[in-house]
Amino acid sequence: MTKLSKTPASSDKPAFLVRNSPVHGRGVFATRNLKADALLIEYEGERISDKEALKRHGTDPENPYHTFFFSLENGKMIDGGADGSDARWINHACEPNCEAREEKGRVYIYTLRDIKRGEEFNYDYGLIVEDRQTKALKKAYECRCGAESCRGTMLAPKEKKASKKKKKSSKKKDK
Repeated sequence: MTKLSKTPASSDKPAFLVRNSPVHGRGVFATRNLKADALLIEYEGERISDKEALKRHGTDPENPYHTFFFSLENGKMIDGGADGSDARWINHACEPNCEAREEKGRVYIYTLRDIKRGEEFNYDYGLIVEDRQTKALKKAYECRCGAESCRGTMLAPKEKKASKKKKKSSKKKDK
């Protein structure tokens, strides 16, 4: 487990292990029961610029869309594929049991609810791409979580544009 400046849920036993996942590739699984709002791990890796991320994106010939990038509020990225922690193996889910929180330029993964021993950790990646969300793009970022409410993709839902009527009424409220 990666050392943290914060202390994960206290116990001598590690809170998780990395192994093959039925969802996708590798996954991170609870080795003991954890309470909601428990700190699991820090998402670590090399800090890079957007420009560097563009250079590194698509370098895996098996899956050119796969990266371990995590965007930060300051515009930088964490490349978990370069000196990253085990957090990079946490899979996406549309009904997540964890969430990522940025705190002072660092990213920590917390549990959203109580977690049972053996359960796989996951969070909603909410990936944002500038390209139009075509069927092919959604397929490239296919979600395999199996949740009842699965949206079929790891991409964040596009924000719906407000109708002209709503825009006009909201302008009136602002005055």
